[in-house]
Amino acid sequence: MTPLIGITSAYDRKSNRATLSSYYIQAVAAAGGLPLVLPCLLEEKSFDAILETIDGLLLSGGGDVDPLLFGEEPQPSLGAICPERDAFELALTRRALTKGIPILAICRGLQVLNIAAGGNVLQDIGASIDKPLKHDQDAPSWYGTHSIDILPDSRLAAIFGQRAIVNSFHHQAVDRIAPGFLATAWAADGVVEAMESTSSTFIVGVQCHPECMWERDEKMFGLFKEFVTASLTK
Repeated sequence: MTPLIGITSAYDRKSNRATLSSYYIQAVAAAGGLPLVLPCLLEEKSFDAILETIDGLLLSGGGDVDPLLFGEEPQPSLGAICPERDAFELALTRRALTKGIPILAICRGLQVLNIAAGGNVLQDIGASIDKPLKHDQDAPSWYGTHSIDILPDSRLAAIFGQRAIVNSFHHQAVDRIAPGFLATAWAADGVVEAMESTSSTFIVGVQCHPECMWERDEKMFGLFKEFVTASLTK
C-alpha cells in the first residue's frame, strides 16, 4: 500500500492560484508516498473527509502567520500574510492532532504546528535575539549554511544524528513551545530549529527546508522516508 500524503499549498491572491513547489511533491514521491496537494481554499466542512482520506499531513513552507492568531500585535518586520491559508492550516492541523495523524511540518509549517498546538512565534529573529545568525541565506536552496545541534534520544536525532548542516530561509521562529511538544534542535544563536511531539505519533517540525536538500543529503531524505513509513502504519 502506498500512503497518501496531503501537502498544504499557498494561495496567490493576485493570480487567484493555489501554488506549491514541486520539491515537496518530488521528495514525498521518492520516499514512497503518493502526494496529494491540498488547496487552502477548502471549507472546514471538508476537513473530516480530508483527514479520513490521507495517511499523513505535510505542512509546507511559506509566508508569515498573522500574529493576531497567537495573541500579538503585528511588528513592523511582519511580511505578507494570507488569512485564507492561516485559517485552513491552523484548523486542519488542530483536527489532525486530535486524530493522531502523522505530521511533517516544514519552516512555516513548524510555526503553524506550534501555534495550532498552543505555542507562539518570534515575529522577527533580528528584533528578538542578540547576535543572530543569518537565517535567510544567499546561497542555492540545496546548500546548507549553518549547523544545528540536536537533542540526543529524540526522534530527529535518530534520523540526523546529534548535529546537522541545514539550509535556512526564514526570519521568524517558534518561541514558546506548545504543550505536548519539546524543542529538539537549535542553531548556535539559540533559535529553535526543530520540535516534535512527546506522543508516540510521528509529529515532527523542522525550520529548514529538507525538500530542497533530499537529493544531495541522505539525512534529509531519511526524514521523508521516516515520515512516509510512519504514515503507512498510522
